[in-house]
Amino acid sequence: MDKKINIQILLVEVIRFFFIFTMILGVSFVSINNGAKDAQLINNTRDILQKADFRSIFRHKKERLFHPIILQEASRHEIDPALVKAIIMAESGYNPNAISKKGAKGLMQLMPSTAEALGVEDAFNPEQNISGGVRYFKQLVNRFDGDVKLALAAYNAGSKKVRRYQGIPPYKATHYYIEKVFKYYELYKDQMTEKMKEV
Repeated sequence: MDKKINIQILLVEVIRFFFIFTMILGVSFVSINNGAKDAQLINNTRDILQKADFRSIFRHKKERLFHPIILQEASRHEIDPALVKAIIMAESGYNPNAISKKGAKGLMQLMPSTAEALGVEDAFNPEQNISGGVRYFKQLVNRFDGDVKLALAAYNAGSKKVRRYQGIPPYKATHYYIEKVFKYYELYKDQMTEKMKEV
């Protein structure tokens, strides 16, 4: 009798053990899956937030306001308008009254000497500033044999420094500037492609 009871107790314990073991495995599996899903969700959210930060550039009323001028000047000097937009965004954030610590002015942040050489009488006038800035950038592209990165480096740090270092100068600010312009450039290209599809 005692033997029979002991066997029954043992069987109950074994069943209980397998039940608990199965429950633990199930919870672990769900946790792992949820963990993977959570990690994916976090990554997706981070991507969306990063894009949202950049996508907010398209909400600039000024960007839409200056769009016709940019198209006109970019077409005149054979520069991608998306690239011009990217430079303006990186330089001034579309503030036509921007002044840098070094004295660069307007949307495309023209230095007074550069503006004068380009015949820009009022650097705070968006049309004059964009016209001069695009013309200046085109000169830099030609000067560096079509190398856009070198042209951007020269736009940021000056042509003399690009020639001195025979490439992009080893300045963090210049490297960051080029990277930032290209990020904006990709987004503006996408934006303009989407607009073309809508037409």
